[in-house]
Amino acid sequence: MNIRKSYRITATLALLFAGNMAFAQNPSTMDQPATTSPYGGQVDSGWKTSLVRDGVYDRVPHINSVLPWQRVREVDVLWSKRVWREIDTREKQNIGFRYAGDENTGGGYFIEILIDAIKRGKVKAYGSVDDRFTTPLTKEQLNEQMSVKPDTTTVINPVDGTESVVITNRQFDPESVIKFRIKEDWIFDRNLGKMVVRIIGLAPMKDKKDESGAYIGTSPMFWLNYPELRDVLAQYEVVNPDNDVHRITWDDFFEQRQFSSKIIKMSNPLDENFKTDRMNDVEALYKGQAAAEKVFNKEHDMWVY
Repeated sequence: MNIRKSYRITATLALLFAGNMAFAQNPSTMDQPATTSPYGGQVDSGWKTSLVRDGVYDRVPHINSVLPWQRVREVDVLWSKRVWREIDTREKQNIGFRYAGDENTGGGYFIEILIDAIKRGKVKAYGSVDDRFTTPLTKEQLNEQMSVKPDTTTVINPVDGTESVVITNRQFDPESVIKFRIKEDWIFDRNLGKMVVRIIGLAPMKDKKDESGAYIGTSPMFWLNYPELRDVLAQYEVVNPDNDVHRITWDDFFEQRQFSSKIIKMSNPLDENFKTDRMNDVEALYKGQAAAEKVFNKEHDMWVY
């Protein structure tokens, strides 16, 4: 056997051995429990990690990056309008906002993801005095927004009939946040020759109640600058009701506009919104639909004229 043939046999055996090692599975490694979430991290401290591998296949971390927005120059903007929308999480299309999380995300509602990002310093929150990000939100103000009025119950002692007041402190309930508000700009860019929509701000809405506990409306808890928030949203995935494997990130969810919403305000000289005393909820809904149709048809009008 010559030297060249011996070398070829040795190289072939080495490749076969390496291939078998690559496809072989190490039971001791596969059975080890996951210590951290493969995505954006655990946001719910009450979520417990499985002590063994809970599944058929190994899950690997998903590395998701944000696709930068294309730059828009002011000289290319032929038409612009600011729009405010309201997302109702009780609608079927918005079920992801009310999903409590699973073993892949570490557990957590969408509002818990936002609050966790604020507490960890990943994004800055702004007060609800306005929606222009003028007042940074302090830690005390954030805790105040999350505070829940304690329950006061009168308890009667069955032995001596005396009455005592028991105060029960309640924790913040993420399910109490059922609406989100977004602020966005609709721009016709003549350089691109199309309408461009960019989300500018996002705010969770909290129910307001009077002293008797009656509902009197909603108000923003805080405002987040959406461009600053995109990196955080890209690390968490939205639940897919049809497929547990194929999921998109929250950033893709908003960029692809897969949420259902209604317009509640459009920039106007009087700064009025559609939710006024002069119109009921049905009239406000029709007004919002008419505004959405106007914005949608504006792109066609720019080409016609």
